[in-house]
Amino acid sequence: MTDHIEIPTRMLVHALIREDGTVDADELYKVSNTLGMSDQQMRLCIKRLVAEGRFTHHGRGRKAELRATADTLRTLAPNADFLRHAFQQDAGLAPWDGVWHLAGFAVPESARTARDSLRETLVHLGGAPLQGGLYVCANAWEPYVEEAAHRFGIHGALTLLTTTDLRRGDTQEPAELARRLWPLQEIADRYHLLSRLARPRHARLTGPDGLSPSALLTIAVELAVELTRAMEPDPLLPPQLLPQPWPGTQARELIAQCWAALYERDSGEARPALFRLYAGITREVADRAAR
Repeated sequence: MTDHIEIPTRMLVHALIREDGTVDADELYKVSNTLGMSDQQMRLCIKRLVAEGRFTHHGRGRKAELRATADTLRTLAPNADFLRHAFQQDAGLAPWDGVWHLAGFAVPESARTARDSLRETLVHLGGAPLQGGLYVCANAWEPYVEEAAHRFGIHGALTLLTTTDLRRGDTQEPAELARRLWPLQEIADRYHLLSRLARPRHARLTGPDGLSPSALLTIAVELAVELTRAMEPDPLLPPQLLPQPWPGTQARELIAQCWAALYERDSGEARPALFRLYAGITREVADRAAR
């Protein structure tokens, strides 16, 4: 029995973006139908994405084509950076240098929307709150933080600093600090779920039965969605700060095996960008680790 995976319509569209930035409507509807979504659900989703300026729409019905805007492609790009960094950590290629990275801000109530957006961005980037307006991360996040502050128009209110001497109360040992600052058990549970969902799909991909292009796309989307769900709340702490063995490492290894099998089975015609992106990242890190 394969666990059912709930996939938001918006995430499905993003997952099917091809390397030229387009989404084929016929492919989108076929995969969405396989996942139990109605054509009406997809039409409403496409309408919203176009209205938000995330995509442009060309043609009608299943012969149509969606084209991701530059802003859509830009917002999806950092996820590749984080995934690459996670695999590098798993392979022992990104050891921690003992430096904590802090970001502080003091934004007036008149700019509350920008302040809230920056706070959400810091958490998304792996930051944990230390106290009002002060966040800490174990990775070098400065370029991403500054880009966000510029985008929200509050860069002048941002303070960045680093330290190797971080204490909270009487707690100074780095791994204990990490345990207190981030919900590690909750993050670990998400990776356990990812592994449980990936195993039967890995068995299908490596088994003797043939799989249609739409079946391959469906599995690819399901894995991408669950990987995203597991990694979005993950601060990607260095292995030195995590309990071992860490379920995130094990889950990503299984996902890498799935992506290798997907890439081998896929014909390569109009391949979604995530096929090449995920398979490329795992091969790149594996090559570096083997040197």
